[in-house]
Amino acid sequence: MFAGRNRVFSDIHRQCTARLGLVQRRWAQVEDVRFLVTHQRTDNIAEKYRDKLQRKAREEGLQSIDELKAAYKERAKGRNTTATTSPHTIEQPTSPFPSPPPAPVPSQHLANHSSSSTSKASAPPGLKTLSSYLDLDKIRALPPKEIEYIWRLRHASSPTSLCAMLPSSSFTRILQTARKHPHFILPLPREGSAGAEIHFLQFSFPAPDTVTVVFTHLAEYKLRGEFSQPHTTITMHSELMQDKGLVLMQGQVVDGRGVTVDEARWLVLCLQKFYGIDSGDHSGRGKLLEMFSKGEGAFRVEELVEEAEKMV
Repeated sequence: MFAGRNRVFSDIHRQCTARLGLVQRRWAQVEDVRFLVTHQRTDNIAEKYRDKLQRKAREEGLQSIDELKAAYKERAKGRNTTATTSPHTIEQPTSPFPSPPPAPVPSQHLANHSSSSTSKASAPPGLKTLSSYLDLDKIRALPPKEIEYIWRLRHASSPTSLCAMLPSSSFTRILQTARKHPHFILPLPREGSAGAEIHFLQFSFPAPDTVTVVFTHLAEYKLRGEFSQPHTTITMHSELMQDKGLVLMQGQVVDGRGVTVDEARWLVLCLQKFYGIDSGDHSGRGKLLEMFSKGEGAFRVEELVEEAEKMV
């Protein structure tokens, strides 16, 4: 009984499914849903803002929305034409960063600049060249004697300052020797003492027309190395060497470092005697410089003191 009933239900289900399938295939239609939705959405948007568009058209003095569209189309075309034909008239936005540097100056204009501006531009930050002390354009019109007088007067007010004027020939010899032997030691005799105090000197060349020498106690330099504090610093300025045949030197003695101004002057004089030798001198002072630079064990401080005493 149940088996027959199941067969009946299966036949009825199969027939109904077949009939529904025929009906669906007979009345099925394909609609472009995207077109219908987009078209209706555009119309709805136009209807939604029609009142606002008409009000805007009346404010612009136009009669209809079509005239408003045409007017704005012409304005947009005019903007595009202006942007295409004259791109340089567009206003650039302001920037918080500095503007780029100007274009390089032609070589003929650079030739007109004085050597003072060239030396100042090539000097590292914090370094005082000769143009920091004197007006080079005016000082070049003066004779060497007046330049020396002005230079000494410039430093006369400071009790711890040093100043001098070197002939160009002496400076050339000092410079040649300093490039070969940038480090050396010098003795400083002490009154009432049989010995001498040794000081370490070091040359540097921070700018084309500037040479600097620092003096430090040798004991402090051995202890602290490059972190040691110099007691005297001198600077030689060669900006006037070519046209005036002289080099101006100035220095400063640090108060409280164990060296007086007179003792610093003696060290500077000793430096000139040791470094002002001829390049071919390999005896006496020249030999001591060579041995110290090479680190030879034959170097003797006693010979250094004896050679320094000959200059007194």
